[in-house]
Amino acid sequence: MTTTMTSELTSVNPASGEPVGHVTITPVDEIPAILQRAHDAQSSWAAMSMEQRIKTLTALIPAFEARAKELGHLVTNEMGKPLAEGMGEVEYGINGLAGELEELTEALAPENMSDGTTCSTLYRDPLGVAVAITPWNFPFLMPLQVVIPALAAGNTVVMKPSEEVPLIGQAFAEVCMSVLPQDVLQIVHGADDQGKALVRGDCNLIAFVGSRAAGQDILSAAGSGLKRVVLELGGKDPMIVLNDADLNKAAAFAVRNSFRNCGQVCVSTERIYVEDGIADEFEAKVAEGCRNLIVGAGTDDEVQIGPMVSSAQKQMVLDQLEQAKHEGATVVCGDEPMEGNFVRPTVLTGLSHDMAIMHDETFGPIACIMRVSDAQQAVSLANDTPYGLGAAVFGGDRAAQVARQLTAGMIGINQGCGGAQGTPWVGAGQSGYGYHSGRDGHRQFTQVRVVSHPCT
Repeated sequence: MTTTMTSELTSVNPASGEPVGHVTITPVDEIPAILQRAHDAQSSWAAMSMEQRIKTLTALIPAFEARAKELGHLVTNEMGKPLAEGMGEVEYGINGLAGELEELTEALAPENMSDGTTCSTLYRDPLGVAVAITPWNFPFLMPLQVVIPALAAGNTVVMKPSEEVPLIGQAFAEVCMSVLPQDVLQIVHGADDQGKALVRGDCNLIAFVGSRAAGQDILSAAGSGLKRVVLELGGKDPMIVLNDADLNKAAAFAVRNSFRNCGQVCVSTERIYVEDGIADEFEAKVAEGCRNLIVGAGTDDEVQIGPMVSSAQKQMVLDQLEQAKHEGATVVCGDEPMEGNFVRPTVLTGLSHDMAIMHDETFGPIACIMRVSDAQQAVSLANDTPYGLGAAVFGGDRAAQVARQLTAGMIGINQGCGGAQGTPWVGAGQSGYGYHSGRDGHRQFTQVRVVSHPCT
């Protein structure tokens, strides 16, 4: 959570309300010059060979490792997630960086093609200057997943972290800038005004992770300049539980994926469709798991669920919960008042698809369980959304067939939606416009050029 003064952005610990630190807000009128410096630095960065850029970026690994503990604690103090998750986010990102750089080397390498008459080389060249606008819920990992591919491809980057987590954004940028040539990465701090100035400024690519509404505004603003846009947007992820599912595993997943990071995850499970015959048992198991969760400050050892990132985020969740109750939803557990930015994990039943909570993204610790007569009804309701980021199906032999009928970009069968190493992070519908990660995602940060000549 942050507060703003005329020239400073103060980061506040969402668990305690105490200031964590501050950064200087970037004046909007300075942004054109920042983008120009990025253009000026881009030609020499792009002129380096792929091997040279990858070697430079590999130096980030020990640089991040040297500050890993500090970065992990900063994630918790600034964003609120439990310390084990904050440290885990940083360590996961650092540990995967070497593999990602190898993946980038392969994904962006020139590709030779021939039909016997014409020989062609397909090059994946940089686009120019990339603007990266990153979210607050994974404040280390998400910058890593969009900034590094952009840099590896030969783009320069101007990064704006969320105004909720400016300190971890600043620390991330400082580490990067310590190994990169001058102005290859620059950082801008601020909120909507700075973001709009970057999007409308002289850039070639915009990579954004955040809400659907903000993504729509970015796409509209970028359209006049036909700028390349990569958007990872919100979700309203469904989970389908079939009557031959392992209910212990299904319930454990539902609890974990609905409530981790206080539900502030783009692929949180927000809608659960369970076949009638097993609904009573499944609901009881989810409720039991929900009641056992320990909520508190992320720095406390036993805490599993930290606070919402801000009072505004908490109020949006509580308003949606109150509306659902007014429309007839039943509270099975949770919905207990908590002070500060804390929200008690809550399970709702007695739901219908006429209720707003079954359509609008919650981004908070509310699990909605709806009974269905069969798998086909579950699929129909799961697809009744403009979103399409992730989904999960728990069941036996039918699960794979059900999964293939879902409109999400990533579907897990008896697991979460995350794919094997090398697969992209991709949304369908209004959850994504372009995508990132993996071979295909890395290529989104490039301009394809085909150079051809007669075969000899």
